[in-house]
Amino acid sequence: MIANKSIQDVLTIAQVEEVVGDFVNLKRRGANRIGLCPFHDEKTPSFIVSPAKNIYKCFGCGKGGNSVQFLMESESMSFVEAIRFLATKYNITLEESEENREEYEEQKKHTDSLFIVNDFARNYFKKQLFESAEGKTIGLGYFKERGYREDIIKKFDLGYAPKERNHFKDQAIYAKYDKQYLSELGLVSSRDQDFFNDRVMFTIHNLSGKPIAFAGRILVANKKAPKYINSPESEVYNKRKILYGIYQAKEAIRKADNCILVEGYTDVLSLHQNGVQNVVASSGTSLTKEQLRLVKRFTDNLTILYDGDQAGINAALRGLELALEADINVRIVILPENEDPDSFVFKAGHDGFNQYVEENQKDFILFKLDQAAQGALKDPIKKTEITRDIINTLSSIMDPIKRSNYIQQSSILLKFDELLLTKQVTKKIREKIKQKRIKEEREAFKETGHSIHDEEQFINEKPTSVPQKISDNTSGDAYQEKDIVRIIMNYGDQLENKEENITVTEYIYNYIVDVIEYFENPTFKRIVEIAMERIQNKESVNPAYFTNHSDPEIQSIAIELLSTPYSYANWASKDVYLVTQKMPELNFAKDSKQAIVRFKYRKVIKVKKEIGKKIEEISATEEKKDLEIYIKALMKLDQQRLEIANELGMVVV
Repeated sequence: MIANKSIQDVLTIAQVEEVVGDFVNLKRRGANRIGLCPFHDEKTPSFIVSPAKNIYKCFGCGKGGNSVQFLMESESMSFVEAIRFLATKYNITLEESEENREEYEEQKKHTDSLFIVNDFARNYFKKQLFESAEGKTIGLGYFKERGYREDIIKKFDLGYAPKERNHFKDQAIYAKYDKQYLSELGLVSSRDQDFFNDRVMFTIHNLSGKPIAFAGRILVANKKAPKYINSPESEVYNKRKILYGIYQAKEAIRKADNCILVEGYTDVLSLHQNGVQNVVASSGTSLTKEQLRLVKRFTDNLTILYDGDQAGINAALRGLELALEADINVRIVILPENEDPDSFVFKAGHDGFNQYVEENQKDFILFKLDQAAQGALKDPIKKTEITRDIINTLSSIMDPIKRSNYIQQSSILLKFDELLLTKQVTKKIREKIKQKRIKEEREAFKETGHSIHDEEQFINEKPTSVPQKISDNTSGDAYQEKDIVRIIMNYGDQLENKEENITVTEYIYNYIVDVIEYFENPTFKRIVEIAMERIQNKESVNPAYFTNHSDPEIQSIAIELLSTPYSYANWASKDVYLVTQKMPELNFAKDSKQAIVRFKYRKVIKVKKEIGKKIEEISATEEKKDLEIYIKALMKLDQQRLEIANELGMVVV
């Protein structure tokens, strides 16, 4: 197993903004980074990454954590796999004992096993392509005949599946891989034979570069056999959520701020080889909401590049509404007749291809208008059908300003009254909202068995999937307790009093020690005590200690309390603040005093009420023992209450 020291090394060295930045398009906002959350649909960014605290937090769905948790959530990695992934990324040598290797393998989760088997299959297909006589002659010969260089073949993990029926299965079984996983991944068919035979192989990767599925292309035309066959969906592969080439293209997409979408595997290969690397393929399927969300991680701009025949045009149009709903700017490029991206880029070359795209790209909606309106505006029936179709399309545009501009242009092209068109689009939007609510209500009923009748209740009800934040619980004294924990987590080992060398943790603890037993939240109390114990042992009490804590509850609280959706302005450039105002993060001394005074005030009131009840109980009996002591204690608490209230600037009546 991996030594705990190595795990801590990884957690310390891994930079969350670099790890998350490999999967999400982040933009700088003050000291933080912001982007669209990869865990739920959103149009306005609420996903914050804090380099200073080395954590991420989504203020939309509530998910948050460190680099390891991000990989576990986003890429379905286990904890151990995420640690190994980061160790490789940052060149960290992990300490682990060989005698525990077998135990480690046994502890791997089901998902990990599927990834391992797919990795074996990828290497097998590559080895067959480059090392076997059959593979070099048939498979490698085919790729080179198509004009692909060896570096492109290796970059995309292309391979070859031999003609022999059970060669792969026999090799996998010999290597001790479980047949159950081979079948589950579709590498072995229900007839207990190799699923892929006599085909060149395309490896499909997830966003982190792991092989998740395969596609095999037949080399000899056969009417009984399909041109392409693909791996079935599995726990690690959902074709609706992946785009071919996204792993190889993500950095280029981010740099170009544009994603080019094509249909086929070979289109991606050809464009990459000719220097156009911001390209992915939908692999012949219609665009899905999940695929568009994947694109939106890296850019808001999508250029759809399809064949010049009518089938290619129709394929391009199918994804329009979903792209508009995702608030993606879509342009379309139709290639010359009888050309596809693969053939065209080899003929035109890098510069010729880019020039053609630049000169021929059209706004998607205007393109659709042109396509629909050709020869139909003089026919009232056809014009009505076209207008209704355009109204449906315009109602999918989320940005009201953008939608208004398109309505204006559409009214001109369709020769249709703009005001009437606006009213019809608005009406359609309302219909879609109503249909969406009905659908969500039905789904909620299926999941919970409860029907939602009141519309306002439905709109305002919190989704059950959103984690409850600890900040939602501010009953009793929880707010004051939470504020004390927040300050300790942020500034626990900072010096509150430099002359006496007292840390913030010590200052807070010493001030509240006499009432700490009155904490309402046991976890908050435990955190304060843990922090004090670490200070006494000369150990660090900083944000990283809590965000990487082994207790999931403490870790979750830390992410919640250390995260903020706001960023501070550059105050250093505003001279007006230099004399009168400290930077917010330097105000921890004042924050500490305010927090503990408020906390103490609440606890004094609580203790005062308990003593008051005790006095009432004693007064109701004949036994007056200790009554005088309780009365004196009550008077002292009254005095403390007045002093604290005065410190807080409160008027006590």
